[in-house]
Order: sequence, then C-alpha cells, then structure tokens
Amino acid sequence: MRIALKVDVDTYRGTLEGVPALLRLFDRHQVRATFLFSLGPDHTGRALRRVLRPGFLKKVRRTSVASHYGLKTLMYGVLLPGPHIGRRAGALMRSVADAGHEVGIHCYDHVRWQDFVAQRDAAWTRREMQRANEAFHAVFGRRARVHGAAGWQLNPHTLSLEEELGFRYASDVRGESAFLPVFDGVESGCPQIPTTLPTLDELIGRDGITRDNAHERVHSESLRQLPQGQVYTLHAELEGMQLLPVMEKLLGQWKRDGGELCALEEAYELLVPSELPRHRIDWGRVDGRSGRLAVQGARVDETAG
Repeated sequence: MRIALKVDVDTYRGTLEGVPALLRLFDRHQVRATFLFSLGPDHTGRALRRVLRPGFLKKVRRTSVASHYGLKTLMYGVLLPGPHIGRRAGALMRSVADAGHEVGIHCYDHVRWQDFVAQRDAAWTRREMQRANEAFHAVFGRRARVHGAAGWQLNPHTLSLEEELGFRYASDVRGESAFLPVFDGVESGCPQIPTTLPTLDELIGRDGITRDNAHERVHSESLRQLPQGQVYTLHAELEGMQLLPVMEKLLGQWKRDGGELCALEEAYELLVPSELPRHRIDWGRVDGRSGRLAVQGARVDETAG
C-alpha cells in the first residue's frame, strides 16, 4: 500500500497555525508530504459569493466552516484587507522545505482561482499562474516543480502553461491513476497524479460519519488497489487544526498496515511519463463537495472517433 500525502494550504491562518502542527505530526510519524501553498492575498471572505451554488450552504452547515476557518479569516477580502501570504509567511514556508518536505504551488489567490478559472481565457490564466510562480520564487529562490489546482478547478490553458512553465507533474483533478491529460482538445506532456481518496470535509456529517470515525472510512477506501497507489489530500485548515486528532488516527492506521506514506514526488519518480495513457479531463461531481470538479475521464484511445 502506497499513499501519497498532499497538503493544500488555502489561507493565511492555515499557513501560520495548521502547517506547523502538521510538520510536528509528520515528524512524529516520520513521514514526508507535499505541501502546496496559496502564495498571494488571502481573500477567503469572498467565497461567500458561492452561496447560490448547489450544495454550498448544506456543506457550510455540515462542516462548520466558521469554526474551522475563524471569523477573522472569513472577513479577509470583504471587511478586512487580505494579507499577502507569501510576503508575511515566507519564512514558515521555507521551514517546510528545510524539514525535507516537497513544496509547490496551489495558487496565487485561492478564491479567485477556484471561482473563476473554469470560465477564464488564456491571458487571465497566464497572469494568475505567473503571479503564483513569481511569489513562489520570491519565497524559495527557485522555480516550483509541482502544481495542484485550488478546488480541483482548471481550464485547458492551465495544461499548456504547466508544460510551458516547466512543472514536472501536476495534481489538479480527482481520479484513480496517473495519466497524460487531454482537455477540450488541449494535450499536455505534464502528467497528472490525481487525488484518489475522499477528504474529511466531504465525509464528516454524512451517512453517520463523525470526527470520531471519519478516519475509519478513509482507511477503508484506501485499501482499494490502484495502479500507482492512493493520493490523499488534506488541508492545513482542517487536518492541521481542529481535525488534527483525526489525521493522527489515520496515520497510525496506515503505519500499522505497513503502508508506505510518501510525498507526491516519490509517486512521480516511479512513473515513466512517456508510457502513461492519455485520458480526458471532464467535469463531474464528488459526493460531499459542492459544484463541479475536474475529474479523470475515459482513455482517449478508447473514445477516438
């Protein structure tokens, strides 16, 4: 069993509080992970625009968003100016790399990317990705090698830019195996390593799943045999804060199973990109999450013509 750990860091508070807690947790368990950072302004409060999106209010009530993110974070970009995460928390971000973990790009402005990228053009997408790249370089002094799209949202221009900007691989979608993507006719040689497992915020509050037993559901799902193993996405604002005890239980179960816990780049290094199948990227729904997400579709050679 191989499980790659991907940590999405969405907010300023998640960077300051959730990331250090996860570093301590991973150090205790001697595991390595991939941390993907939001590098620009924290405009979390603007996510309230999603109120009319199907399932959004239900998820807010079920997952206690305010208690996880905090009132101040929910005011950023609305009643309070959004702090620039990379400028204010660069030293903390560098400590993640210094501890031996992989670091990469989640986005520049999390809410702007998640809410708008699917409908935006090439110029908008290039501007957002260049801003993220420049902010990453300002923090780490080098170019990022992995990109993981915020909210599993992207457009075809994202694929072209990931290849142009020199990312070795990306983790932008939900799926079950590594592949070379094709999206609305745009092909890329930058492999996708998708998230394969449900996230805690998708599970808790549904079907009798609580904070006390959510780790059991994720563990059960992780026992499925997949071609390159599993990818689990956690969030600094959740597993790094109020749901830290849940993450500790989950790591303990995987360790007792003898599972190999690793960063995404370790899964990538086992791939031969030129031998990966091509799959479409489609839009789909994931139980427990509002809106449509980018998902791994059918093999292109199986649907040609």
